Amino acid sequence: MCGRYTLTRPAELVEELGVEPKGELAPRYNIAPTQNLPVVRATKEGDGRELAVMRWGLIPSWAKDAKIGNRMINARSETAAEKPSFRAAMKRRRCLILADGFFEWAKIEGAKQPHYIHLKDNEPFVFAGLWERWSKDPEQGTVESFTILTTSANEKIRPLHDRMPVILDKEHHEQWLDPKVDDAGQVKELLRPYADEAIEYEPVSRLVNNPRNDVPQCVEPLKR
Repeated sequence: MCGRYTLTRPAELVEELGVEPKGELAPRYNIAPTQNLPVVRATKEGDGRELAVMRWGLIPSWAKDAKIGNRMINARSETAAEKPSFRAAMKRRRCLILADGFFEWAKIEGAKQPHYIHLKDNEPFVFAGLWERWSKDPEQGTVESFTILTTSANEKIRPLHDRMPVILDKEHHEQWLDPKVDDAGQVKELLRPYADEAIEYEPVSRLVNNPRNDVPQCVEPLKR
């Protein structure tokens, strides 16, 4: 699964994806569920991309209560096309979630030790995501929300966890966002573990355990 991630160089990734920023995007070192975060989706007209800010934790359009989104931060890529919560989004509402790393915990000497996982070249990347629009509460108005798709962990990450978020290669961004592709089977091949040799990780401070700690120290490797 993916329960925390980072976006420490948002401006660089926004420029790379060719979208207009919405205000100033601050670096984030400890992103947590229910927060409002930048994602990229196809425009309504289907002729380009746009940046949108959405809540992490997908709220299905049919949900009676927005709290269901707290349990929908991840979706299994193997079954998302069949699940009522994600089926429609897999067909019509796919998105790119901006990131440059994520956290996973491993039990070491009886305690859970956080590890920061990122690409070896430290380049930013995107997770494969789904988004939905919910408007059942007049007080909250329309809420747009997203979930991160996960897949089985690659060999590198498996010692930490048996699942990992889907990281999309740059050459697959267009295919994933393409609104003309409404058959989930046509994009399922993209939802695979990322290459072992491209990933690295190191233990980091337990500061990250508290989502209020959104500081650079969250991603600094522990001194050995």
